[in-house]
Amino acid sequence: MGSAVKKTISLPPDLAQEAMDLALEQGRTLSAVIQEALRLAARERLRSQVVQAQGYWSRKAIERGILSEKDLEKHLE
Repeated sequence: MGSAVKKTISLPPDLAQEAMDLALEQGRTLSAVIQEALRLAARERLRSQVVQAQGYWSRKAIERGILSEKDLEKHLE
C-alpha cells in the first residue's frame, strides 16, 4: 500500500457489526474490508457509466439509421 490516509467514518451500529463480522470471518482487517467495499462501489459506478454511455450512443445510432456494422461503415465514409 505504501502510504495511507487515515480517516474517521461513522457507521450505523448494525453496519459496523456486519463489517467487523465479515473481517473476522475472512481473517482480514476492518480497513481491508472497507477498502474492498469502496473498490467494488467504484467498479460498479464505472460499469453503470459505461452502460449509460452505450445506451446513449445506441439511441443516437438508431436515430441515424445505423443498425449494423455495414451501416456504420457507410456512415463513416
